[in-house]
Amino acid sequence: MDLRKLKKLIDLVEESGIAEIEVTEGEEKVRITRSMAAAPQALYAAPAPLAHAPAPVAAAPVAAAPAPAAAPAADLGNAQKSPMVGTFYRAPSPASPAFVEVGQNVKAGDTLCIIEAMKLMNEIEAEKSGVVKAILVDNGQPVEYGEPLFIIE
Repeated sequence: MDLRKLKKLIDLVEESGIAEIEVTEGEEKVRITRSMAAAPQALYAAPAPLAHAPAPVAAAPVAAAPAPAAAPAADLGNAQKSPMVGTFYRAPSPASPAFVEVGQNVKAGDTLCIIEAMKLMNEIEAEKSGVVKAILVDNGQPVEYGEPLFIIE
């Protein structure tokens, strides 16, 4: 299945509000799941069956890690967003320098990062020229379609 078909499926899921879609085409099978934002819930460990077991202990709720350079919400209008679901990488390899750094000037078409999707490395290019004000995603972090990656002004 080619990347254009995957992008159309992702767009379909985003626009329709459905939670999940699965498509089989020959031997290829794709499942796209959209996570719905829900209020964080506390998790509790089950008590042990022993008579002298300690009281249940509340497990730490799962919380998202804060962005490395959190930008004000107003700046998200200038955000370069992820065109796909995958894993975000700032450099072409672990030993290489990052494509861009905060404060660096970029031109439209410059490579900003790589998003790995289904074992394919996709170079993400700047949509506009400007200065990189913030990098909103950590290296190696999973990203979703439409998630802000960079603030470029």
